[in-house]
Amino acid sequence: MSGQTQIVVITGMSGSGKSTAVRALEDAGYFCIDNLPAPLLLKVAELSSGEPHKLAFVIDVREGKFLDQAPRVLDEARRAGHKVEVLFLDATDESLHRRYSETRRRHPLAGRGSVADGIGRERAALKELREQAQHVIDTSSLTVHELKAQVQQRFGSEQATALSLTVMSFGFKYGVPPQADLVFDVRFVPNPYFVPELKALTGKDAPVAQFVLEREDAKQFMVHVEQLLGFLLPRYQKEGKAYLTVAIGCTGGKHRSVAIAHALAERFPAARVWDRDVEKE
Repeated sequence: MSGQTQIVVITGMSGSGKSTAVRALEDAGYFCIDNLPAPLLLKVAELSSGEPHKLAFVIDVREGKFLDQAPRVLDEARRAGHKVEVLFLDATDESLHRRYSETRRRHPLAGRGSVADGIGRERAALKELREQAQHVIDTSSLTVHELKAQVQQRFGSEQATALSLTVMSFGFKYGVPPQADLVFDVRFVPNPYFVPELKALTGKDAPVAQFVLEREDAKQFMVHVEQLLGFLLPRYQKEGKAYLTVAIGCTGGKHRSVAIAHALAERFPAARVWDRDVEKE
């Protein structure tokens, strides 16, 4: 084979966003096949040889009897010289149950039982593929746009070779982000919410950012976190970690966490900022 074929296998729970992931990879230049029988993966990869190609296949419980063969097929593809990565999309049982209730679809493994029965069977059936996954995304709290951005960040054509850093602001009232690797609580900083002229603004507005960042405690926090990340990032990268999400949380995710997240990201030029809750009421 004169060029390495890059293969992304999309798998995971039904209702977790695999269709969105496929569209994201198509937009990133991948040739995508949904519900490919696992034994055919190598044949498709062979047909694409001759120059570097980017292929993406959805392999999930719709495989039926072929699903058990998937881990072996992926190992064979790697031994054949292809670069194979597995993306597993997951979500909490509660989120999956709600999505099925909203769409009124039947779970593919529910049979005559409940959605919960189907979810339990599916988790068991996908256990081995999940253990092989290099990328796991919990989509419980993600919009389709956020999921698409995360998939393209990982597999886009301009994917950086260095560790990819995302600094996220969030509100504890909406829950701790499940994708966060490091979580910092900045509720010790005085809250601009209680300053009448600042309440309606966000941490992206200069008056709020100034109010937050000029506090001595905030300055010290920034110094310590910058030093910590300066220590951790090269070690994570050496260990093989490709993505790091640092979550900065305050009460509502609109003021303190946003100001600090943006200021922190400025100290790491390649960092991406994600304000998860800034637009929420």
